[in-house]
Amino acid sequence: MTNWAGRSAAEIAAAVSEGRATPREVVAEHLARIERLDGRVGAFRTVRAEAALAEADEVAARGALAGLPLAGVPVAVKDNLAVRGESGRAGSAATPDTLAADDHVTVARLRAAGAVVVGLTNVPELCVFGTTEGVHGITRNPWATTRNAGGSSGGSAAAVAAGMVPIALGNDGMGSLRIPAANCGLVTVKPGHGVVPAGIGEGDWFGMAENGPLATTVEDARLMLSVLAGTEPVRRREAAPRAIAVSVRSPLAGVNVSRPYAAATRDAARLLAGAGHRVRRAEPPYPMSLGVTALRHWTAGTAVDAAGLDPRRLARRTRVHAAVGRRFLKGVRADTRREALRRRLEPLFAEYDVLLTPALARRSPQAGPWHERGWLRNVLVDTGYSPMTPPWNLTGWPAMAVPFGTLPSGAPCAVQLVGRPGSEADLLDLAELIERLRPWPRTADLPLRGPGT
Repeated sequence: MTNWAGRSAAEIAAAVSEGRATPREVVAEHLARIERLDGRVGAFRTVRAEAALAEADEVAARGALAGLPLAGVPVAVKDNLAVRGESGRAGSAATPDTLAADDHVTVARLRAAGAVVVGLTNVPELCVFGTTEGVHGITRNPWATTRNAGGSSGGSAAAVAAGMVPIALGNDGMGSLRIPAANCGLVTVKPGHGVVPAGIGEGDWFGMAENGPLATTVEDARLMLSVLAGTEPVRRREAAPRAIAVSVRSPLAGVNVSRPYAAATRDAARLLAGAGHRVRRAEPPYPMSLGVTALRHWTAGTAVDAAGLDPRRLARRTRVHAAVGRRFLKGVRADTRREALRRRLEPLFAEYDVLLTPALARRSPQAGPWHERGWLRNVLVDTGYSPMTPPWNLTGWPAMAVPFGTLPSGAPCAVQLVGRPGSEADLLDLAELIERLRPWPRTADLPLRGPGT
């Protein structure tokens, strides 16, 4: 009997389309894996076991499964996007427990492509922080369960890394796809602004937040991105020679990149140079004010999302974050700093096609109740380990996290690829080249690991 848990979305869809598997058996195997493992990982807020099996049967009854790019593929959805018939809590006790009448457009597109939603995944409260924990539990990195999975799409990333689903839907407002993907050894794409419908919270954090895929293979990331964007799947092309800038410097003043992440980036640069790309060291001209700009937008976005919620039911770190952001709201709405940042960085991308950087500065923090700790401590921890991602939300340009090697602990390491607007396909081609030349493990071997590893 074939075990479908741990297989890629493309493999599953092909098997279902060709009659070698049924949507029900595929979904049932993944539900069994969730039941077996999620108590140790904490990826899901809610699992839709009965509903998912019924929806799998509905997919099977459609006929013409060969026309469905995600036929029978189980998918998890981040708990800040509407799933019809389920409540969306955004990781908070303050949000209403109201059932959604309709799917978010990205969820609807996944279902139209034949995917089956098996559950909604854990997030930090209001998807604010770079670690995932709160009233719905702590989400652990399946590769190293004493470590946090990262945030804010931590539950979605952990679900994929543990083989509980082959793909998951998340979003990224300051790195919330790339941070957990880098921690958990996954591929992700934060698409450029407007490529995938957003509709995340109230105003998408001033247009900085984008929905995107989490996957174990570049093929799956490419396939899911095409479904989310409502386009025809982009086929793999041989990566044409590109001009690639390499930088291991943190964009945020006072934050340093640790040796393992810097070394992985330099190794990836040598790999790409050996494959025929023109690779040069080039430092992006990040302004000294970048950290302040990022903080203003990060907190102001939270202030918007927290408006109307009972502050007594919010965690203290969230209340403080929103209170800080309220002071910046007026200025952020009229701010021209993002456009100035784009103009400052455009010359680099006129000379180079792609920027290669570390995905993170260091490994994720220990798993623990970060939601019970102080606001400043959370901010310092988040910015100290994940300074590489915010510039590309502020510019609205596409960026990827791609697994590359391992940390001294054995957990995954990762690099980041950034491109100019409209370059998602080019980034995916380069990521696929890296995958071919330096393959990575698909899923963590959780059954052999305990909570103390």
